Amino acid sequence: MARYRPEPTHSHGSVPRTGVLLVNLGSPEAPTAAAVRPYLKQFLSDPRVVEIPRLAWWPILNLIILNTRPAKSAEKYASIWTDEGSPLRIHTERQAKLLAGFLTEAGHRDWQVDWAMRYGKPSIPERLDALREAGCDRILVVPLYPQYAGSTVGSVMDEVASSVHAWRNLPELRFIRSYHDDPGYIAALAASVNDHWAKNGQAERLILSFHGVPRFTLDKGDPYHCECHKTARLLADALEIAPERVMLTFQSRFGKAEWLKPYTQPTLEALPKQGIRSVDVMCPGFASDCLETLEEIAMECKDAFLTHGGERFHYIPCLNTRDDWMHALTALVLRHAGHWIEADPRRSAADRQIGKARAVALGADKGSPAK
Repeated sequence: MARYRPEPTHSHGSVPRTGVLLVNLGSPEAPTAAAVRPYLKQFLSDPRVVEIPRLAWWPILNLIILNTRPAKSAEKYASIWTDEGSPLRIHTERQAKLLAGFLTEAGHRDWQVDWAMRYGKPSIPERLDALREAGCDRILVVPLYPQYAGSTVGSVMDEVASSVHAWRNLPELRFIRSYHDDPGYIAALAASVNDHWAKNGQAERLILSFHGVPRFTLDKGDPYHCECHKTARLLADALEIAPERVMLTFQSRFGKAEWLKPYTQPTLEALPKQGIRSVDVMCPGFASDCLETLEEIAMECKDAFLTHGGERFHYIPCLNTRDDWMHALTALVLRHAGHWIEADPRRSAADRQIGKARAVALGADKGSPAK
């Protein structure tokens, strides 16, 4: 078996392109147990996600979890599924299309924007191959996780590295590691909250619910906990509200191990006993609405709060495709592109023709992959 895969056909004198790949978590293909099972298997087989020794984890995953959890998860997915499919896929695809449009407006017409999912389809290897075929020799990977965690951004980086392992002619690769304190991101979050308050009034507490991770990851040096708290602090400052009116919690626990605290649902259940009857809840750690926001927060947690004596629960949607967020994302991409912008376009049409003639004169085939 060949060590390296064949290179795409290259035409001397063609314009090298810059690629941008947005990456989100993923979604099953359908809200059915049959579709959820392979998605869960891929997700829970990632050693970045479950740091249990493989020999111990394999029987738990394959003999227990994958025989019981898919049907339950499918019911949850069915409750949020739309005629167009998974909300996460819909929002991510739209974000990619809008970003491409904004970059074109900024003068970067040769840039190629695509999107992928870490788990499920379209996969990272598939979309990286598409960028490669499109002639992209510089690729900026944008994991749509505002706060860095080894189990999210780290996993995306692993998959990208694995995907290009067999490429002979490697692209120049860059990653956006996190954007938890990006001014544009914080401003978009604040504008979203203020828009909600202008229409509905302010609740007694603003709950910022982030996806949870096991507690031991903090002890081992993962910065996720700290980055979540910094996002919450900056957002409270931008909203100009008293710190005590903002509460940070963590959701989506899995298994029996201790995860980052305080937990979202128990916190919501306890608030009415403390005299807090109204809450606004948002999830700043998610770039797009998905199962964890639309079902877990807007449905399950809402029911829990009202059942325990709460009177008003409002869920504030994720940034999704808000105009202010898309402008902020565009600015974020351009900043990380750095000198790529200064070198774009890298050669004039005349220079490319001269370069092509020189290559052919030196013996290069016009259709050769050699540059």
